[in-house]
Amino acid sequence: MIVQGDIDKTAELSAYEKAAAEGIDPRCSPQHLPQGGAPIGDEITYPDYPALDHDTWNILFDRQVKLLKGRAGDAFLQGVEILEMTAGSIPHLADLSAKLTEATSWQVARVPGLLHEKDFFELLSERIFPSTDYIRGREELDYTPAPDLFHDIFGHMPMLTEPAFADFYQLFGRAALNGRGVDRIKLERLHWFTVEFGLISQEEGMRVFGAGILSSKNEVTHALSDAVTVHPFDPELVVEQDYDVWHLQDVLFALESFEQLVDGFKSWTRSRGLL
Repeated sequence: MIVQGDIDKTAELSAYEKAAAEGIDPRCSPQHLPQGGAPIGDEITYPDYPALDHDTWNILFDRQVKLLKGRAGDAFLQGVEILEMTAGSIPHLADLSAKLTEATSWQVARVPGLLHEKDFFELLSERIFPSTDYIRGREELDYTPAPDLFHDIFGHMPMLTEPAFADFYQLFGRAALNGRGVDRIKLERLHWFTVEFGLISQEEGMRVFGAGILSSKNEVTHALSDAVTVHPFDPELVVEQDYDVWHLQDVLFALESFEQLVDGFKSWTRSRGLL
């Protein structure tokens, strides 16, 4: 039997925490940063990756670049160029950090896996992006529920070269540190439907900018298909939209611009006393 206190506690769990509590995948259990914090920028050492890991990067990079032709937003494509990402070998986090610092004053920290939200938000609020430095196994090429460096590097980092989006992400970290109760879940939904699964309307048509789509073979082809219902971006609607991390997304939201994202987020968070 579930008592009221258990219901309230469950209602405040994030989607990943609920999944971990159900025993679906232990890698989705959030971790705290190690004592002393995470190495940042030039402090990050480059792992001695086996050749198989570089081959996996090469396979994933080449496949996604081909799939994203005509589907990815301009900001993402420009970000890949700014960060000088190519196939062949896994990029060095320290090098990517230096390029991000030059572009938008962001840095990269190496983290052990999915971070506990407080650690995650604190890093974002300081303009530091937490990234893993291990890559998925061949058995998970098409989908991995846990974070890995391909999702973090290829999916997330190019967007951090876009000034308005980079500013939004720092604001998100600051606001999320103040989130409690229902606001915590609402912020999680805002993150999901923008940073992870956001769309943007461009002159050429609808395009993808969310990392969860950009780094996924199946989500890329699904996101712009007739199987998805796309709503105009409205923070008040986004925060009420539930989602499931284990299935293809059938409801998404589309921005008109990244300035709209910044303005809409500021307006909503201020109305909630979060900024």
